[in-house]
Amino acid sequence: MQLSLEVTFLDGRDPVTVETTLFTTVLWERKYKRKASELAAAIGQEDLAYLAYEASKMSGVVVPLAFDDYCKSLKSCLPSAVNDPKVDAVLTATD
Repeated sequence: MQLSLEVTFLDGRDPVTVETTLFTTVLWERKYKRKASELAAAIGQEDLAYLAYEASKMSGVVVPLAFDDYCKSLKSCLPSAVNDPKVDAVLTATD
């Protein structure tokens, strides 16, 4: 699952939209010891913030070194789009 996350900051700077990648999802799985498939059933604000934090770093958005400091700087972090590859799966010759 890939997410587009719209991040707004308390200091009033322009909001940014970042995209998660396979790597950001793997980082989330390692940190929280959960599988990405569980995100669809139960996703919390910390999950969204962590995905946005890692996606921001990969997109060149300057973020604080510590995740908690990043969270303190956020006004909101909301999904703006979800791309579930299973929905758009390509049919194979065996289908």
